[in-house]
Amino acid sequence: MAAALILGASVTANGAQKSPWNFEVGIGTRSLTPIVLLGGFSYNNLNIRLQGLGFHNGPRDYWCGVRGSLLWTLFNNSPFQISLGLGSGYEYAQAPNDMHKALNEANHAKYVYTYNYKENFDVSAEVWTNIYGIYTQISIPLYRFRTHDVSNYPKWGAGYMFQF
Repeated sequence: MAAALILGASVTANGAQKSPWNFEVGIGTRSLTPIVLLGGFSYNNLNIRLQGLGFHNGPRDYWCGVRGSLLWTLFNNSPFQISLGLGSGYEYAQAPNDMHKALNEANHAKYVYTYNYKENFDVSAEVWTNIYGIYTQISIPLYRFRTHDVSNYPKWGAGYMFQF
């Protein structure tokens, strides 16, 4: 009896019309931004995803990042999805550098900044994979508007995304 109910429910669910609109929320990390919140929506296979977050711990001790992506999803109705497209984002971080501060104090002059910072503003080709909500993201920079103390290697991201 239970098997018949499960079979009937699965046949009915498979025959039901799926809406072309889907929404997603999630949390993850990126190579330059420790924590990001993710939100997005899709119509059929076209996706728009936004991610970002920031944290302020005091003067010259904070980070922030925001990124937007326009993607085309392959295998949209399966548990495993690949999304390809373009993205753009800005990330910035500052942290105190006590060694530089001590160097300036020892010389009684300001030779170096008393903080470190990283900055990146780019347009990238992006590849996202998603299996049962766990996603990975690779951003390959095509053009950099601004960069400081950031490697030229592709940027990455990973996390969990709930789609509904």
